[in-house]
Formats: sequence, C-alpha cells, structure tokens
Amino acid sequence: MNTLKVVDYIVKWLKDYAESSKMNGFVVGISGGIDSAVTSALCAKTGLPVLCVEMPIYQAESQVSRAKLHIENLKKSFPNVSSTNFDLSGVFDTFKNQDLFDNDHQLLDLSLANTRARLRMTTLYYFAGLKKYLVAGTGNKVEDFGVGFYTKYGDGGVDLSPIADLMKSEVYALGKLLEVTKSIINAAPTDGLFGDNRTDEDQIGASYDELEWAMKMNDLEKSSEDFEGREKIVFDLFLKLNSTNKHKMIPIPICKIPKDILS
Repeated sequence: MNTLKVVDYIVKWLKDYAESSKMNGFVVGISGGIDSAVTSALCAKTGLPVLCVEMPIYQAESQVSRAKLHIENLKKSFPNVSSTNFDLSGVFDTFKNQDLFDNDHQLLDLSLANTRARLRMTTLYYFAGLKKYLVAGTGNKVEDFGVGFYTKYGDGGVDLSPIADLMKSEVYALGKLLEVTKSIINAAPTDGLFGDNRTDEDQIGASYDELEWAMKMNDLEKSSEDFEGREKIVFDLFLKLNSTNKHKMIPIPICKIPKDILS
C-alpha cells in the first residue's frame, strides 16, 4: 500500500464531500485510540474546520491522557482544529441508576456499554448541528464489515466513514505516516465502553491480525474444513461474528406492502 497516496486520496475525498454537501467541516469523537487519531488527522489535513470532542464516561486515565495528547499535538500542527470536552458521566448515571428490570449482569453490562456509545453519537450530532459539520466515523474495515464490532446507532451512527475501507494494519500504517503519537500506536486497541481496561481482543477472542487473515480467507471463499488448530478457531469465530452482526451491516429491513393490499 502506498500510504502517502492513500492519505492524499482520503483527504481529497473528505474535502470534496464536505464542499459538495455544503457543510462547513467535521466533528470527530476522540477516544485515545488509533482509529479516531487517524480519522481526525485526515480531517485536519483538509484545511476545513475540525472539532475534536472528548466524551469521557468514567474512562481509564490512560485513554484520557492519550486523547488529550493527540488533540494538543493536532492543534499545534493545524490551526483549523479546535476541541471541547463534554463529560457524559452524569447522563450515563441516569441510565445506570435505573433499576427497572432484574436482568442478568452480562446483558446489563452490554446494554450500558451500548448506551455509552449512543450517548456519544448524540453528543457528536449536537455539535455537528450547531456548526453545520459532518460527523466523521472512525470504524475500520474489519470492524465495520468483518465482525460488526461497533454499536448500532452508536459509533455506527455517522455521516461518512473515511477509513472504513482500510484494514486495521493499514490504519496503523497511516498513523505512522501522519505521526500519530507513539502512545496511541503502541496501545492495545479498546473500545472503552465498559469503564475498565479490557481490550478489543479480550472481547472478540482474536487479534486484529487474525481477524484480517480470516476476512481475507472468507473473501477467497475458504471453508472451515480448510483449516485446523488456531486458524480453524479464528476462522469459525469470524464466521460466527459476521453472521451474528449482519444486521448492522445491511440496510434496515422494510416491510414492503403489496400494492394490491394498499389499493
């Protein structure tokens, strides 16, 4: 991959899209991870206004410090970048303190994690509406189209997705070219939705390198019988997640009423 050409292509695509849609700039949620760092840097390179938004909800301190450092570095390099911190912990507590059902803890934890993502989406669109900005998504190809590792109408709720055709390894390659801070490059990927330090690999059960391999094998129409050992475990896991989360990757089902019934 020619990283420089990819960067130039995405930056032009972002700028052309914003100008053709008559929008003023971009808003990006900054998590302290590689995807949001690369996305915000690409948006910054367009020269259009970019608002970086921190939205902590009882975040691990390491995530907060990485996000702050990235934003400060970006603002030093690009005068078109501004930032704001919008602490959503109090709003989140309103949901967390509602003891409405006797749910099992696993379902409750997952529901609260998705609530974090949806509160952040709402916040980004609030700022986007105030400034007539586009919400730039931070999902990569493995997350968005491989295993569906994102929250429906949470971090999946965006106006455009500049890095969604890039594998995680390719996002890292762009991050190095864009001189993203090393603490972000070296950090284990995490969605930060559970208020602890669990990584994406902890949640998914496989590394991004493994998932990229499985996605490529699936594109080659390989089957589970083609593999054994760890490769078979990872490939089966990929197929399971891809199937389970397919509802996130396809258009919302519409009940089409036959014309003879409507007439």
